[in-house]
Amino acid sequence: MTGPIRYGVASPAEISAMSGLQFLQAMARGEVPQAAICEPLTFRLVEVAEGYAAFEGEPGPQLFNPLGGVHGGWAMTMIDSAAGCAGLSLLPAGQVFTTLETKVNMTRAITENTGTVRTESRVVSSGRRVITCEAYVRDTSGRILAHGTSTLLVVPRQPAAA
Repeated sequence: MTGPIRYGVASPAEISAMSGLQFLQAMARGEVPQAAICEPLTFRLVEVAEGYAAFEGEPGPQLFNPLGGVHGGWAMTMIDSAAGCAGLSLLPAGQVFTTLETKVNMTRAITENTGTVRTESRVVSSGRRVITCEAYVRDTSGRILAHGTSTLLVVPRQPAAA
């Protein structure tokens, strides 16, 4: 990706004919915006392939829980985002998904000194209506900080409101 990261919502006109993989590739290249939630949570989509997605993020004090560590919801949101994008990468134009369930296990504390965190997700099973994915959150030395699974429900894309 070149240039500053844009955040927001892609227009239906931009993406209506794109498959999930084409849309995500355009996002990783900066041609459509990253999800709006990524900006305040300081992470972004960095890599995508069929059945695979990776996000990277920088933990900081704006993500702290009351005890001074990074809130577990940050890792959970990265897992949910990466798993959702891994599943979306398999969908044709006109189909999207909604998350049915995400389960996460935290295995190491994430602090502002952890450095860049990478979350990778792969599709485990893909059916006509349900996709399951696994995801791992790792530090720069490859240590697992959290891991989880996500179940996605495939639904038709709703037409844009007039």
